Amino acid sequence: MIFLTTLPLFWIMISASRGGHWGAWMPSSISAFEGTCVSIPCRFDFPDELRPAVVHGVWYFNSPYPKNYPPVVFKSRTQVVHESFQGRSRLLGDLGLRNCTLLLSTLSPELGGKYYFRGDLGGYNQYTFSEHSVLDIINTPNIVVPPEVVAGSEVEVSCMVPDNCPELRPELSWLGHEGLGEPTVLGRLREDEGTWVQVSLLHFVPTREANGHRLGCQAAFPNTTLQFEGYASLDVKYPPVIVEMNSSVEAIEGSHVSLLCGADSNPPPLLTWMRDGMVLREAVAESLYLDLEEVTPGEDGVYACLAENAYGQDNRTVELNVMYAPWKPTVNGTMVAVEGETVSILCSTQSNPDPILTIFKEKQILATVIYESQLQLELPAVTPEDDGEYWCVAENQYGQTGTAFNLSVEFAPIILLESHCAAARDTVQCLCVVKANPEPSVAFELPSRNVTVNETEREFVYSERSGLLLTSILTLRGQAQAPPRVICTSRNLYGTQSLELPFQGAHRLMWAKIGPVGAVVAFAILIAIVCYITQTRRKKNITESPSLSAGDNPHVLYSPEFRISGAPDKYESKRRLGSERRLLGLRGEPPELDLSYSHSDLGKQPTKDSYTLTEELAEYAEIRVK
Repeated sequence: MIFLTTLPLFWIMISASRGGHWGAWMPSSISAFEGTCVSIPCRFDFPDELRPAVVHGVWYFNSPYPKNYPPVVFKSRTQVVHESFQGRSRLLGDLGLRNCTLLLSTLSPELGGKYYFRGDLGGYNQYTFSEHSVLDIINTPNIVVPPEVVAGSEVEVSCMVPDNCPELRPELSWLGHEGLGEPTVLGRLREDEGTWVQVSLLHFVPTREANGHRLGCQAAFPNTTLQFEGYASLDVKYPPVIVEMNSSVEAIEGSHVSLLCGADSNPPPLLTWMRDGMVLREAVAESLYLDLEEVTPGEDGVYACLAENAYGQDNRTVELNVMYAPWKPTVNGTMVAVEGETVSILCSTQSNPDPILTIFKEKQILATVIYESQLQLELPAVTPEDDGEYWCVAENQYGQTGTAFNLSVEFAPIILLESHCAAARDTVQCLCVVKANPEPSVAFELPSRNVTVNETEREFVYSERSGLLLTSILTLRGQAQAPPRVICTSRNLYGTQSLELPFQGAHRLMWAKIGPVGAVVAFAILIAIVCYITQTRRKKNITESPSLSAGDNPHVLYSPEFRISGAPDKYESKRRLGSERRLLGLRGEPPELDLSYSHSDLGKQPTKDSYTLTEELAEYAEIRVK
């Protein structure tokens, strides 16, 4: 057994205080086992000038004031004490040497409390010190476990018992330490306030399996039946380990999916279900379910379970594979391009399984891939003919969807050859048809008059745009007998083009000769001819119009949901007829204007709308003559 004799703090204080003041020093608290004894160390002081012949002293229990008649523990003058302390108390110190140490024997719980000392030097020189000592009667050893015991880190657990009874010395032993380590007896230690403790140490490295282990310490007093035991449960902290998790899950869109994550840790972990960094559900628990009702394609992917506490973390993932139809394709790329540039368009979608992707324009397939989520379309050196609406269609066995997008090709103005002037009575009208993107400006120049008329002069010029075509009509009155030269000039930021408009004036002379009656007859004949030609060509167009058949393209690319047509339907034709009627009806005296032109510069046959416009003009002329 090791004995340490470090000088207590209160003895140092009493030595330094010698010089004549009332004062007492004793431990503020002291403990002892029930049935044993306890020695309460005590020192006091008084002024030197008093020089008493005899020094007496009194110990009181729970009160320092004699007038309150507290129980007397010990009294040196009369030896009269309270019945609770009879035969149990005696003074170990020498009052003449200012030592007031008290010994209490056969301790019982009712003796626990506050103990005060009163110095009696005779006469009025009596002083009750406010300093006191609190006695605690115990019956279990004190097992001191560090505030934090972490798995894998060495820990020291101590068993401490009071050793303040000079008549009985405790012996310590460990209980339930098998498999942890061998104990080491440190010995008897003096505490700061002059009390003594007996200490035994146990060193070991805990594991997660040691969590909750019950460790005990026993204090026994030789040659007595006194034996005291105390226990402590080890609270071993350790990081989480995920012990239960789903394997990969495959589900059909709309079904119910339940994912489970369970972990072992101390303290209990914070379990978190996440997807793509987003927290879906979390709770402090040993296991956590994530329920997905009617799963959607957006819930397809990898789900992660994270288990964490203050000592570490663990995570595992599970893949949820949702089978679903393609999402609506997204189209990224250049939607506006200048003539001659290369255009790259990317169409992408998501589906499970991967879809067939197709890009086409006016029923013509431009690009397609099988079981891919992206399709790239390259258009080198785009022309105005590439301008228009495109479709990207995605399809698998679960469904089909498509996205339409428009490519706008910008180019310099092109004045079409059908542009011309025509005379009727005393009015000349000049038609200038321009194809351009962006919308150009149009001006009519009369060189012989040194006059330029812009499209902004609404009194003379009316313009209307349809798609890439801008149609401008210049109306000149009183010019039929000597029609001037007219030059149409169109420009935008990509260039300028000018064209002298050809004058079609033979019809004007004819109308002057035949008069109103002849005009009615001629218009009636003209209407009949135009109607015949129009109907004939419509039938021919319908017969020769190509259609998208199942034999031309893969069946997977099309469904009844999509009606893709390159030519306008009958409702579109009527709309355009109405627009052209309004276009020519803005002037008071409508001229005879031959608009049955051909798109010779584009290398195309006249469209259905060209004949329809001629028919409308014939109707208008007929009504005007009547």
